[in-house]
Amino acid sequence: MKAQLGGDEGKHKFVLKTPKGTRDYSPKQMAIRERVFNAIITCFKRHGAEVIDTPVFELKDFDIAGQFDPMIPDAECLKIVHEILSDLQLGDFLVKVNDRRILDGMFAVCGVPDSKFRTICSSVDKLDKMPWEEVKNEMVGEKGLSPEAADRIGEYVQLHGGLELIERLLQDPKLSQNKLAKEGLGDMKLLFEYLTLFGITGKISFDLSLARGLDYYTGVIFEAVLLQQENDHVEEPVSVGSVAGGGRYDGLVGMFDPKGRKVPCVGVSIGIERIFSILEQRVEASEEKIRTTETQVLVASAQKKLLEERLKLIAELWDAGIKAEILYKKNPKLLNQLQYCEDTGIPLVAIVGEQELKDGVVKLRVVATREEVNVRRESLVEEIRMRTSRP
Repeated sequence: MKAQLGGDEGKHKFVLKTPKGTRDYSPKQMAIRERVFNAIITCFKRHGAEVIDTPVFELKDFDIAGQFDPMIPDAECLKIVHEILSDLQLGDFLVKVNDRRILDGMFAVCGVPDSKFRTICSSVDKLDKMPWEEVKNEMVGEKGLSPEAADRIGEYVQLHGGLELIERLLQDPKLSQNKLAKEGLGDMKLLFEYLTLFGITGKISFDLSLARGLDYYTGVIFEAVLLQQENDHVEEPVSVGSVAGGGRYDGLVGMFDPKGRKVPCVGVSIGIERIFSILEQRVEASEEKIRTTETQVLVASAQKKLLEERLKLIAELWDAGIKAEILYKKNPKLLNQLQYCEDTGIPLVAIVGEQELKDGVVKLRVVATREEVNVRRESLVEEIRMRTSRP
């Protein structure tokens, strides 16, 4: 990590170089990245994650396979995704949920031969981008499935909903006869009951066409997509891409188990790069000002020959943990100092002048409203903290 010091008035003075990735990011991009990382890390820590290298949340401190009760960790993973996407304010989103066992059971009752499960799965997964007719043509024409089996699949994979749909499928004459599907639907019902208690079912959809990552997921699978209303006439919002995903998988053999059994894990991964590019595009489009420093206050002076007083005051602030800057000029014009705050988004200016020094006060100016108050020097740190603490 390197810090560079430069001295142009109106330019940022410190550029902290953090060795992340291979490309160089501008201060604006770094500010956005930091916001995203902070939101994600704060959320994982809130849920008891220990060390975060890549934000993948794995549930472990279990000695034997399946020692936790079904669907409780799965529900927490979905809550984590919901918290992160809400916190980042990326816009409207939907988390689609399905289960590997429901898919496999559905294929079996529809008459798909075992050998074609995977290849038919990859066709089903295209339903978010292609209409059913095209998907059906691919299954029958390219993959050699019988049209009857394809039609039966079509009755299921176009369904999405919540508890009501799960209840309906549990009563379905074909699916309810399949052991795998029945087991998966029973767990899905449990999952939705927990999600209801967490208060997040409004953003979660049980979707029978979700068929991602089936090479390794063994139970619940989920994917979070951002939605975009194309225009007022469209009934359903359109997905603009996946930003998170995960599911239940059997951990590596013996990973946490002394007897060498497979241990079930639930994983969630957040598509950080995709989130960055969405936020960056939005900032560009809205011309929103992104602060690239965290400076709380600029120490300024209104008259000449006050450099020593500015240095004395800024040292007091730094020692108290306040993030503060001064301009590197002996006698900067007040207007230039205020303009610097406008340009960089520094919210407060602490102004020292001869009269203030005599009275033992500092004039604190709020940049946004131009309001000025005299604050006793010994109360200044507290006042700055109070005015710049995030709500």
